[in-house]
Amino acid sequence: MKDAFIKEIENKVFERALLALRFLPEDVENRILEACDKEDSPYASIVLEAIRKNIGLSKESPIPLCQDTGMFWVLISIGRSFGPVDLFLLEHAVESALRTAADKACYRKSVVIEPVFDRENTSTNLPAVINYELVDGADLSIKVLLKGFGSENCTSLAMLRPTDGKDGVVSAVCDIVSKAGGKPCPPMFLGIGIGGTADRAALLSKKAFFSSSEGKDHCYAELEKEILERTNRLGIGAGGLGGKFSVLDVKILSEATHIAGMPLCVSISCWADRQFEVVIEGGSR
Repeated sequence: MKDAFIKEIENKVFERALLALRFLPEDVENRILEACDKEDSPYASIVLEAIRKNIGLSKESPIPLCQDTGMFWVLISIGRSFGPVDLFLLEHAVESALRTAADKACYRKSVVIEPVFDRENTSTNLPAVINYELVDGADLSIKVLLKGFGSENCTSLAMLRPTDGKDGVVSAVCDIVSKAGGKPCPPMFLGIGIGGTADRAALLSKKAFFSSSEGKDHCYAELEKEILERTNRLGIGAGGLGGKFSVLDVKILSEATHIAGMPLCVSISCWADRQFEVVIEGGSR
């Protein structure tokens, strides 16, 4: 891999990591603004207006959207036709970019090197959680979530029976969202992974945040709509204070699984669903 190519990756990830602290993806912001305009609960409206103001202030200043600037969750997708990739150099470029961004921008240092005993802070907001996958196509994609832990702590896995079917999926998601309540700073975004094994369902649930409903299988598109409707009937509302909008969007990814099971994982993001993607097109090297 050429030095210039690696530098291009590092620069692009760094630039996007700087912006992700302060600017939401357009579709995320639009759903929040739509909820602001349609909410009729006086208490939820106060919360949503505060969120709207916060979004505006973050655009005008270096202040992050939230004080929990999250842990870096990364998915590197390599097209099978992309060509040879030196994973050591690639990972070094991504980590270097994130390290520089965490140093230059207002990232709170939120990562500890050991989870149970000393819990000593790394003071770099690293290491990142990095996943790899091979995919069809000729491009290389680097997807990054800034995963705050108020919402991550509400992520949950349900090992459903194959006979539970669609109704069991909807019921399990509603139970998870109901138990989360106001803890993940609603209104929420839901990423749902179904299938594989337990660990694969969890990865799919994070990857789902980047998915699009465009071209999605009709059954799963309808399931997303049903879950959105049913979870909003729970009445959790913005800030957990009641209202129309508990969940702003639902995205599902699924894959093959064993005949004896149906793993389901729900990843929850708070209203500040901060994410970005860098795509390097095949042949650009």
